Amino acid sequence: MAVSVDPLVVGRVIGDVVDMFAPTVTMSIYYGSKHVTNGCDIKPSMAINPPKVSIDGHSDELYTLVMTDPDAPSPSEPSMREWVHWIVSDIPGGTNPTRGMAILPYMGPRPPVGIHRYILVLFQQKGPLGPVQQPASRANFSTRLFADHLNLGLPVATVYFNAQKEPVSRRR
Repeated sequence: MAVSVDPLVVGRVIGDVVDMFAPTVTMSIYYGSKHVTNGCDIKPSMAINPPKVSIDGHSDELYTLVMTDPDAPSPSEPSMREWVHWIVSDIPGGTNPTRGMAILPYMGPRPPVGIHRYILVLFQQKGPLGPVQQPASRANFSTRLFADHLNLGLPVATVYFNAQKEPVSRRR
């Protein structure tokens, strides 16, 4: 049996948050000058504001971006899996989330204990979604059910990073 080296499989993003999919769109994410790559570490203090996200594609294509933490409140007991941090829909291809419609405003990572994974999942829409009801709670969100409810299908791109609580003395 072949061992997967896909970081999304190794990091259990595929399984815990999304099903296996074939990436078809390039999405680049930066917190300041730091390029987010699968499994990299981002300090919560660097991620207070939304990241700069660039989505390839054509302007006539629309996308939805979802950011969640499947490790809330702790990786060993993720009883609030998934904690949703950000949802933006109707993002035109070739642009970024500021051109879309915020369904849920951005909330930066605040892991209380342990190393948490933060997953940014991009879906291609079949057409404009228009107004979408905000989730009733950020806790116990399901990316799969959300995508299913809006008929989004499988993701077209996914990137995740790790973050952990910073020592108080290091914060600036």
